[in-house]
Amino acid sequence: MAVIRIRDTGTEIRGEDEVRTFLTANDVYYDHWDVEAKMPAHLQNKFVLTDAEKDEILAALNEDIQALSQKRGYVKWDVIALSDSTPNIEDMLKKFEQVHTHTEDEVRAIAAGSGIFVIKGKDGYFDVVLQAGDVISVPEGNPHFFTLTDERKVVAVRLFIDPAGWVAHPYADPAFQQA
Repeated sequence: MAVIRIRDTGTEIRGEDEVRTFLTANDVYYDHWDVEAKMPAHLQNKFVLTDAEKDEILAALNEDIQALSQKRGYVKWDVIALSDSTPNIEDMLKKFEQVHTHTEDEVRAIAAGSGIFVIKGKDGYFDVVLQAGDVISVPEGNPHFFTLTDERKVVAVRLFIDPAGWVAHPYADPAFQQA
């Protein structure tokens, strides 16, 4: 279940209802899928995936993906897997860990592992620590970035409105401080 950490105060918000209420107040969509029940057991803690295994994850989560896509207009999806086994992981994380915006929502459904979205809210930046089953959509134009937790492994379904995928636009923000 997601946990929110408010950067300015160190306050933590826990519990699905509390997390959803906070994120909704900051215009961020949140849901939770029962991925444990749907994911094949042999893929639940696997972080280096073949294309066939990625397709298997998409098939296992298809009902949830289709429902979210119909509700929010997504037309394309894929799976990304990151871990210390990912080639050039440090360079990739440096690129991810820059505050940016997009011209469409950035959506992640965590299938395994964990990750953190750092998001600019109405009252400053906050971290959303995501676990398997958490689904988040950062709205277009909202400054944010994604990184790994100390666990350093995640499998996530990414959903897109534009079939070409999203492009990051750097966002220089003097109010942002790396935690």
